[in-house]
Amino acid sequence: MATKITILKLRRKEEGNINQELQWLGNSLGLFNLRDKDSSCFRVFITLVKNAKRERTATSDDIAEQLHLSRGTVVHHLTKLMDTGIVVRIKGGYILREQHLLNIVKDIKVDMENIFRELQEVAKDIDERIN
Repeated sequence: MATKITILKLRRKEEGNINQELQWLGNSLGLFNLRDKDSSCFRVFITLVKNAKRERTATSDDIAEQLHLSRGTVVHHLTKLMDTGIVVRIKGGYILREQHLLNIVKDIKVDMENIFRELQEVAKDIDERIN
């Protein structure tokens, strides 16, 4: 399974409120884009963050009803979040891959280090075979 990891270096406002901090974190991880005019992906993400703290999964129907979004919109955003590796599907529901955001960031760092290690090995092998 492919995982798309996007990291953006964005300017962080000094002392933002919790929503601004979550928005910055999500934007830095490439989770949200400008086409999301009603911040529906951000809202789905927030719902999953809250549920993770309570160790609860949520179905796409639950999230859609809670946020007053169509199930299709919620499934679209859940699929995108699963493609990033941040969200997993278990027991018929969705949940963040870790209960704490710090652990998610640490996991992503390990994932990226593993990807770069493999890239370096392949690049070295190619260089050796070309010479």
